[in-house]
Amino acid sequence: MMVESLFLSAVAALGGRIGPPTRAAYALLDTACRGRSYHNLRHIEAVLETYLVLADDLDPLDAARVVLALCYHDAVYDPRAADNEAQSAAFARTSLNPLGIEESDLAEIERLILVTRDHRAFDPLGALVADADLAILAASPREYDAYAVAIRQEYAHVPDDAYRAGRKRVLKGLLARRLFTSPLLDEAAARSNIEREIAGL
Repeated sequence: MMVESLFLSAVAALGGRIGPPTRAAYALLDTACRGRSYHNLRHIEAVLETYLVLADDLDPLDAARVVLALCYHDAVYDPRAADNEAQSAAFARTSLNPLGIEESDLAEIERLILVTRDHRAFDPLGALVADADLAILAASPREYDAYAVAIRQEYAHVPDDAYRAGRKRVLKGLLARRLFTSPLLDEAAARSNIEREIAGL
């Protein structure tokens, strides 16, 4: 699988030991992402696919840090919690530290994961992570609608009225800002998708 291959390559690029402990770390990540409608391993694969399109001549070490941040950015995802990104960053550190990755790299991976709290970044690597995570907003209407359905499934515990109100707040917040840094992502398509979802709520 592409996710596992990029994960192992990134660990190796940062000087980590490739062997049973690294494969066990990946297996733990895989297990952590199961049972979710959207924030699962397929989502990680999708953001990595976007990263590969958007990344342009990145330093190999920066590329490895971004890959691992994207791999772990939704490692912890509890729809009832407000600290998923912080928990995911902690999960990444706990998983990667035993593999021999240096403290400075662990700190940068954590920082990049935390960018996904509000998807606002003022540096190229952070912007790349934010863009990759939000790229689904600019997908085809069919893909976007499937994403919206999957998000609703993850919040199945929330009553319809409360979900509609909360989802509208989130979507209107997105419309109030520029969504993407990269010109390769279609801002107009994303806004059209969001507006269409709001109209249907």
